[in-house]
Amino acid sequence: MILWGPPGVGKTTLARLMAHAFDAQFLSISAVLGGVKDIREAVEQAQAAQSLGRRTIVFVDEVHRFNKAQQDAFLPHVESGLFTFIGATTENPSFEVNAALLSRATVHVLRAMGDAAMSTLLDRGRAALAGPALTPAAQTRLIAYADGDARRVLNTYETLSAMLKGRDLIDEAALE
Repeated sequence: MILWGPPGVGKTTLARLMAHAFDAQFLSISAVLGGVKDIREAVEQAQAAQSLGRRTIVFVDEVHRFNKAQQDAFLPHVESGLFTFIGATTENPSFEVNAALLSRATVHVLRAMGDAAMSTLLDRGRAALAGPALTPAAQTRLIAYADGDARRVLNTYETLSAMLKGRDLIDEAALE
C-alpha cells in the first residue's frame, strides 16, 4: 500500500499502528538515506521472522525518492508475500512511484487535519505534557500556523511550554 499525503498527517504512525495491530515486525527504511543494501537487510530480517511464523511490514518513508531499480527490488518479495510493503509519500504516486510497484499497491490518500481535529489534538498534547493552557486567540493562531500538520502543532506547543516554563497560560503575546 502507498500512503499519500502532506507532512504531519500520520503516515508513519498509521503504518506503525498496523504493524502493532497485526503483531508484525516493523522495518523502516528511509528512501532519503537508504538504498538496495537496506532493502536486502529488510528481506533477510523478514525471512528470519517468517521462519518463526511472524509477519513483517516494510515501511519505506519518502518512497518517491527511490529510483526505479530500487523500487523494483521490492517486487519479488511483495509478490511472494514475504512482507507487506507500505510506502509513504508526499508526492503524487502516479508520477513518482514506478508502475510495477504501483500496480501491486493500493493508494490511500491522507488529508491534512482540520481545525477541530487540531484543537482536540492540541488539548490532548497539553494534557499529556501537563502544560499551560492557551487563550482561544493563541490556540487559533497556533493551529493556523501548523496548517493541518499534527507534528508541527505538537512540536511548537512543546517548545513553547519549555520556553515559558512556570506560566499557566500562553497568550498571543507569548507566541510573538
